[in-house]
Amino acid sequence: MDWSFLIEGKDAICVSTDSRNLPEGCTFVALKGETFDGNKFALQTLQQGAAMAIVDDEQVYQTIQQAGEYSALLVENSLIALQDLARAWRRHWGKRIIGITGTNGKTTTKELLAAVLSTKYNIHYTQGNLNNSIGVPLTLLQLTAAHELAIVEMGASHPGDIKELVEVAEPDCGLITNVGKAHLQGFGSFEGVMRTKAELYDYLREHGGFCFRNTDNPYLEKMAGDLQAIAYTSSTMPEGTHLVGAYNSENIQAALCVGEYFGVDREAGLAAIRAYVPTNNRSQRTVTEHNTLIVDAYNANPTSMQAAIEAFDRQNSEIRDQKSDCYILGAMRELGDYSHTEHQNIVNMLLERKADTVLLVGDEYRETTAPYPIFSNVDELCEHIKQQPIIGCTILIKGSRSNKLEKVIPLL
Repeated sequence: MDWSFLIEGKDAICVSTDSRNLPEGCTFVALKGETFDGNKFALQTLQQGAAMAIVDDEQVYQTIQQAGEYSALLVENSLIALQDLARAWRRHWGKRIIGITGTNGKTTTKELLAAVLSTKYNIHYTQGNLNNSIGVPLTLLQLTAAHELAIVEMGASHPGDIKELVEVAEPDCGLITNVGKAHLQGFGSFEGVMRTKAELYDYLREHGGFCFRNTDNPYLEKMAGDLQAIAYTSSTMPEGTHLVGAYNSENIQAALCVGEYFGVDREAGLAAIRAYVPTNNRSQRTVTEHNTLIVDAYNANPTSMQAAIEAFDRQNSEIRDQKSDCYILGAMRELGDYSHTEHQNIVNMLLERKADTVLLVGDEYRETTAPYPIFSNVDELCEHIKQQPIIGCTILIKGSRSNKLEKVIPLL
């Protein structure tokens, strides 16, 4: 579709899918899903000052037309229209985009890269976790003429997801942090994960782009094939950062590598990374009145869970303050037929480490050989801790977001 009527001659545009918080003069795109239908609110947004409503319900469109004073556009599918508009705006903007995906670390790497590149450029980057079929186009539509570079994070849970997103964002270069066991229910297998993440490489290869690649990762080498690559290694964890876990070294090195390519001196990049403080329960170290918390509870899969346990186990005595070990681990979701095996693997790791205290959340652990207390949900865990407070421990808190393990933090 020709979107020039919306974008021609403009330095910025306002497009939103949220009828509850729509700036005056903004274009409203009425999306619908299993539990919501934005078409129902299209007329209301226009009455409250929206410039236009893009709808895919003909009856709603006719109602708006009959009102006689509002602008509406009827499309076959509002989500596809949103993506098509975002692609058109990306081309109108016309500057370089860095695409990021991967099983683990993509959001942290995006945040670190944003910190590094912001020392030299006016950049725009994916906010929060808006990395799906809706979030990516909305990220692109926030670009303005003042932005010099963009970083777009892309998530996936099914084959073809990355292909869909790169065809909207059209990145010039890209980075896959790693590949691991996540969303196996959707991907079917680890090989399915590799094929899907490699869709970023495929796009770059077909469109003359290039990638930044960790040469310590043999899976990425296999996936990249003959794609032009700028290499970096996992290296060692720099001192003085606010990130915990040796696994973050590869995220840091990736951000430094991309930064150097775009002209950011390595020392300046390191300074930006050292100033970065993680939020949103990702790789955060917090010292409370009673304990030291290592909180990495935004997400979890077998690969990231194992890496977190290994990193926690390796931490030196100075960081761990000679306190007792405690693991509070939530279940890993969306693993399908692999769920029992992967949860048993985590239990085996804990048994090998002979931790002082282990508390598990999620019925998935009940079918394992875990000799530890198992709670069906975080509320049960909270009640347990109220009755038996944890004091004088270094605590790893890790689990899939659906466990809501952050609810236990105030009790620690």
